[in-house]
Amino acid sequence: MRIHLKIKTTNKIVPFDHQPFLTGTIHKWLGWNNEHGNVSLYSFSWLEGGKRAESGLRFEKETSFFFSSYKSDLIKKMIIGIQDDPSLFNGFIVSEIIIQEEPDLSDREQFLTASPIFIKRRMGDKIDHIRYDDPRASACLKETLQTRMKIVGINNDMFNIRFDLEAPHAKTKKITYNGVQNRVNWCPVIIEGDDEVKQFAWNVGLGNSTGIGFGAIK
Repeated sequence: MRIHLKIKTTNKIVPFDHQPFLTGTIHKWLGWNNEHGNVSLYSFSWLEGGKRAESGLRFEKETSFFFSSYKSDLIKKMIIGIQDDPSLFNGFIVSEIIIQEEPDLSDREQFLTASPIFIKRRMGDKIDHIRYDDPRASACLKETLQTRMKIVGINNDMFNIRFDLEAPHAKTKKITYNGVQNRVNWCPVIIEGDDEVKQFAWNVGLGNSTGIGFGAIK
C-alpha cells in the first residue's frame, strides 16, 4: 500500500542533505514501533520539485512524496501520526493524504527510481558501494529483496532483477547522510517475475537502507 502526501511549503531553503530531516519526520509519525533498527519493510521517495538555490533547494508553493509499506497496519499508523501532527520541517505541512492500493504490475518490467538505490557489501575490512554497472549489482539486488520476502513468508526464487543499463541518463551520485558519504544509483530497474514479487518491491523498495530514504521505485 502507498500513501501520497501533498505538502504546503514555505519560502525557506531546504539543505541539499535534508534526507535525515525527512527520515526523522517519518519516525515521528510512525511513533514507537518494531521497524526501527530492523530490516525495513517500507520505502519512501524524495521531495518532488525542488529548485536549486544558493545553499540548498527551494520549494516555492508545494511539494510531495510517497511512503509505501508491505504492512497495511504501518500505513494506518503513519496516517494517524500525520493527522495528529502534520508538520514536517522548515514550516512544511501535509495538506492532503491520498491512499493507493497495489496496482496490477503483471505487464510491467521497468521501474523508475523515486529515490536513488544504494547497494553496499562488506569486502574484507572495507565496505563497497556497488554501482549500477557493476557485474555484482543484479545478484545483490535479488539477494536483498529475497531477504525481505522471507521475513514475511514469501518464498519465490523465480524472478530476475537488474539495472536497465540501456536507460538514458543513468548515473551515480555521492549522497551525504549524517556526515557519511554514500555512492548511490539513479538508474531504472528491470524486474521479471510474478506480480507478487513486483508488488512487494514496489512497496518495500530495492537495495540497502530503504528505511532512511533510498531505493523507492515508481
